[in-house]
Order: sequence, then C-alpha cells, then structure tokens
Amino acid sequence: MIPFMKFDVVIVGGGLVGASLAAALKHSGLALALVESQPSLMPDSARNDPGWDSRIYAISPGSRCFLEQSGAWSLLDPARIAAVEAMRVFGDTGAELEFSAYQMGVAELACILENRALQSALWQVLQQQENLTLFHPARCSALQFDSDAATLTLEDGRALQAGLIVGADGRDSWVRDQAGISAVPLDYRQNGVVANFACEFPHRGIAHQWFQTDGILALLPLPGDRVSMVWSVSPGKSAELLALTHEELCMKVSAAAQHTLGGMRVISPPASFPLRLLALPGISAPRLALIGDAAHNMHPLAGQGVNTGFRDARQLAAILAERGAQNDCGAAQLLRRYERKRKEDIYEMQAMTYGLKHLFNNDQPQLRALRNFGLAATNRLAPLKKLLMRHALN
Repeated sequence: MIPFMKFDVVIVGGGLVGASLAAALKHSGLALALVESQPSLMPDSARNDPGWDSRIYAISPGSRCFLEQSGAWSLLDPARIAAVEAMRVFGDTGAELEFSAYQMGVAELACILENRALQSALWQVLQQQENLTLFHPARCSALQFDSDAATLTLEDGRALQAGLIVGADGRDSWVRDQAGISAVPLDYRQNGVVANFACEFPHRGIAHQWFQTDGILALLPLPGDRVSMVWSVSPGKSAELLALTHEELCMKVSAAAQHTLGGMRVISPPASFPLRLLALPGISAPRLALIGDAAHNMHPLAGQGVNTGFRDARQLAAILAERGAQNDCGAAQLLRRYERKRKEDIYEMQAMTYGLKHLFNNDQPQLRALRNFGLAATNRLAPLKKLLMRHALN
C-alpha cells in the first residue's frame, strides 16, 4: 500500500494562475504541492526562443502588483514589456472612445507581455520555493473528496492528501469535472485569431480596438514598432484569415485597422482558438476551490480573462494567509468567503463582455445608432470613463 503524501493545499495546474497562487503562498507556512502535466513550462523554454510568443496578455496594474509581491515580475526582461499609455476604441460609424493613463492618474493602463516570459518567471520562483513540492510532469487519475480531506491520485500511483484542492487546470478542467461542477458553455460562434506584426508607424503606447459588425479587432503595443493582434471573428472568417499568405493577411489587417499603423509585416504566424462563455453555478465545493479558466471563461474583447484569474488567485491567497486559528485550509467558511468575494467581479466581467459583443456584432440599424451614440457620449464623460476602467486597473 502506497502511503499518502500530506499537504495543506494541492494545486492542480501550473499555468499562469495556478503558478501565481503557489508563488503568493510562499511565506504562508503552508505545505503546498503543485501538479502540472505539461513538460514545456520549464523556464529554459523562454530563454531558448528569441521569437515573439503569439500568446500575449495585457496585465493590469493590480495584477502587476500581485506578481511583484511574489518576486516574479523582477525576473522579466523589461525589453520584452510594453506599457499601454492610452487606448482608443472605435465604433463602426466613426464614434470613438479614448482612455489615457494620464486621465486615470496611473503610470500605465496595462503592460503587454508574452505568456512564455511570464510563465518562465513564475516557474523560476516556484523552483526556489521551500514550502512547495512540484509534481511535474505528472498526470492525475483519481480525485476523492471526504469530510476531513481530499485525496488526489496520480497516474504513477502516488497519492496526495490535502485539506484543499485548487483546480487551476484550464477551461476543460478535469478537477472541475471530478467535483461535479458543470454548466453548458455558451458558444460565441467566434474564434480569436492571434498574430504579431511589425508596423510602419509607431504605436506610441496606444492600444487600438475596432468594433465591427462581423468581429472585433484589437492591436496591442509590443516593444518597438510591433503590435499583437487579437481578431474575434466567425469560424468561417477565421479559416479565411488563416488561409491567407502573410502578405495578404497584412493587407487585410491594415485595412481593417483603417491603416492607422501603416503597412505591416508578420513576425509570428497566425493561430486561432474558439471563444466561449462559461458561467458556473459556483466556484467552490467541499474541499475544492476553482481559479482562472477552470472557474470562468469570457470573451477576450476587454483583455480581462487572465487578470480575472489573477484576482481569483490573489483573493484565495489572502484568505488562506489570513485564516487565523483555522488550520483547515478546506474549511467551509473559508471557501464560502472566497466564493462570495469573487462572485460579483466575475459576474460583472462576464456580463460586460457578453453585452458588448452582442451589442456590436449585429447589423440592426437601431442598435448601430445606439451603440455609436453611447461610445461618443461616454467619451465626453470623464467620471463614467473612470468607472468603466475600474475593473481593468485592478
């Protein structure tokens, strides 16, 4: 009989959000384990590839502060980070909405950086963490929840027992399925097409976004005269874009962007992924907490998916660190507190992205007039703009 290895918390999933939670708990005094199945998350994978990662994230000031506290941010190469100093949002009939860091009273609205670089920095922290045991690569085979503990069995037969299991294993979460937490995802009938470009004109630290009746195009600033594209379009148009030559794709993107950045050149090939909304009935259960994409999926038009995940990790880490005399990390009152504190934020972000997507991606004349009037009117109201940016800065 194989003996249990006992921990306070076992985190399943070593992506950005799961790794950030483990790093945030390094001074908590808790015995942690992290289980990750993919072998490609080791730090050397970032240093050995000088190209630009097509997976780009807009990291909010709040998320940056969270990552700074864990020590991960200081390990990033500043030359691979671009600050977003302003954002320009265009409607489909000329209306415009502009946000600036100066108006908001902050140094930047966000920082744009590569998934690969941030993953590497977080794993460098984890590999030096004394209260953490890494099981990597390792796959899960069974998960059992009992009244006093949960037991996770790996495919090689090792068994990990803990007061709390954290599911951070992505949008198709195995942990979520084992716990019986489910909801039918809403298919947006869109794919996100991503690619990076060198551009003719400098972006000046401005993120651009165009709402169109057939999609949403965003160009985010990268270091130098480079941008990262996320174009949310129908599956049919996604296939068309991926079938274009690089020269044809550049012409298509430049035209959709109204030639704002001049001519373009592909520096990382395009890829696509399906978009969906996943709103769960709850993000915790006895002995379980879900974070990141395992807890929620939303449209990427606001760039808040990963930041919402970091807020999950930040909140859960704070609750575990401040648990007082409560030694059981999976205690019901702690998990209820976590879910209660995260519920409003998740709902607001999902509702906002869902509403904006459906408001703009249609050709009804009445809605076209309404949405463009709303953009123009909001642009003239500084207090309303600050309210809209509140979540984006957290």
